Amino acid sequence: MVENTVDCAVACVNGCVLGDKCPKREYAAATSDFIENTSLDKMLEIAEEAVRKKRREPPKWVIPDFPE
Repeated sequence: MVENTVDCAVACVNGCVLGDKCPKREYAAATSDFIENTSLDKMLEIAEEAVRKKRREPPKWVIPDFPE
């Protein structure tokens, strides 16, 4: 198995640098299908629902661990 040492968020900004060896290749087809078959209005509706859901969640407090 080939270890992925490429930071996709940085290296693949202008396109995938790994080509067929990309570990996220399987998601590309599903993403393309979603974009092609979903109207912009439906995408905006999905996004608005996600924002409403996030606003209803209670705040999440992060308590840092201080060195002793």
